[in-house]
Amino acid sequence: MTAEANHGHGHGHGHGVSVEADRKLLSGALVLIVGFMAAEVVVGIAAGSLALITDAAHMLTDAIAIVLALIAIRLAARPPAGGFTYGLKRVEILSAQANGITLLLLAAYFVYEAIARMIHPPEVKGALVLITGVVGIVVNLVATWLISKANRTSLNVEGAYQHILNDLFAFIATAIAGLVVLLTGFARADAIAALVVAALMLKAGISLVRDSGRIFLEAAPAGLDPQALGAELCALDGVVEVHDLHVWEITSGEPAASAHILVAEGLDCHQIRVGIEALLAERHQLTHSTLQVDHATGDEVDAHCTDAHGTVHRSVTAAGRGPDPAIPNP
Repeated sequence: MTAEANHGHGHGHGHGVSVEADRKLLSGALVLIVGFMAAEVVVGIAAGSLALITDAAHMLTDAIAIVLALIAIRLAARPPAGGFTYGLKRVEILSAQANGITLLLLAAYFVYEAIARMIHPPEVKGALVLITGVVGIVVNLVATWLISKANRTSLNVEGAYQHILNDLFAFIATAIAGLVVLLTGFARADAIAALVVAALMLKAGISLVRDSGRIFLEAAPAGLDPQALGAELCALDGVVEVHDLHVWEITSGEPAASAHILVAEGLDCHQIRVGIEALLAERHQLTHSTLQVDHATGDEVDAHCTDAHGTVHRSVTAAGRGPDPAIPNP
């Protein structure tokens, strides 16, 4: 038997945030948001508005998202060193999880406060709430425009963009609440707006915790079924078996795959590996792949199955036998 251990790595992709992302645009948006956030806290306390304070908390998460993007840009430029063979790419995921947990805790607190204010509504200065809400809409529009001009091929930059875009809805709700209080004196409108903002924070928090948790647990990227992928690879001409198939994300937007491929004797392992790498990259955006490709005999096919992790996928004509579906291993 002729055995080859071939490792294919896609190097044509960017790991993490692109270094071409415009730091000045992100920094400009950050200054706008942090400055307005500080002013909003002061006005929110003066106006007795929970909606303004929850908006400020939501803007804090916007600022954190932009800071993460800036940090990730810097870290992405650093080559792996020492024991960190992937560099510091998962710092982004640690921060995202902390950000998500913070959002959930803040959302729970603001829901509690909003319900209390629904029962016993305090005096709210509608004019201050309305003016601050309108200014907040303008600030978020400018910040959104700035980030939209940056390199949004970076998932971090796109994430910050979506954060700020989402915050626009919160400020619209706050401005409407201020107008209602000003025109009708219905103070509970402020608490209702706070509940709307808390709901947005809850949605964003759950999404961050879920997505970061999947990456920490090295789950397959959303929308990619490893079982279907294994069957697809095993259906390729010359492939006898696929096992030890693993698909995970190194960090957000950076999926990776590894597998042990057995091919029929007499075929070119290198050529088949190149074809599989092209399929992974073009159909599934798996541009970072590590493949071990070996020739297989009938006896070797059975031997490999005893040590494989996960599902073993076999060609219907594996080793000259009849149909043999994927075999799950304990």
